[in-house]
Amino acid sequence: MTAQKILIVEDEENIAEVLVAYCEQQGYVTVHFTSGQGVVDYIKQHDIDLVVLDLMLPDVSGIDICKRLRLFSSVPIIMLTAKREEEDRLLGLELGADDYICKPFSPKEVVARIKTVLRRTSPTIANTIKYEGFRLSKDNYDAYLHGENLKFTAVEFKIFWLFISHVGRVFSREDIINSVYTCTDNISDRNIDTHIKNIRKKISAIDADASPIAAVYSVGYKFKSG
Repeated sequence: MTAQKILIVEDEENIAEVLVAYCEQQGYVTVHFTSGQGVVDYIKQHDIDLVVLDLMLPDVSGIDICKRLRLFSSVPIIMLTAKREEEDRLLGLELGADDYICKPFSPKEVVARIKTVLRRTSPTIANTIKYEGFRLSKDNYDAYLHGENLKFTAVEFKIFWLFISHVGRVFSREDIINSVYTCTDNISDRNIDTHIKNIRKKISAIDADASPIAAVYSVGYKFKSG
């Protein structure tokens, strides 16, 4: 099982070091930012399971980061702050934070909260796939690349889900038709080729270098890694 990744955004080095150490003891992979600069772009380009976000940062505020993240991502956020006023706590929660911890705090408490939030917010593996910048949710047919919505149609989503859940496996057009459609009448190889073309176009519009669907001569298509 792949270790979950925690992004810690905290400018106080002593606090960050302790949080990183405790998280890694629990088996999490950690990434640490000392300021808000670059955090949003990083999350757009990497799969992160939870963000521990300091409210008071030297450049971009945690509130600002939270607002920007919620424009494209539902990644769980735990906010840290030295402020105890109720309005600050409520503001963080209203902006989409999943939990709120006031300093000073015990690092064990933070780890316990991380576990609780992850249990509460993590979708079932069967309904969600994260792979090489792609994130797909079968519950609502959402597909994202680097945090941007690919806007797949239902059929495009089903085709891409089939590929990404079987990386490296070659599917014939007949395989795809039988897997995606409940009624296969009047569905031809040309329909599949058109859907593949549209999927590639939507991926390329977000990342021109991404080309995960490869044609296999005289057989069909496959999802290639890297």
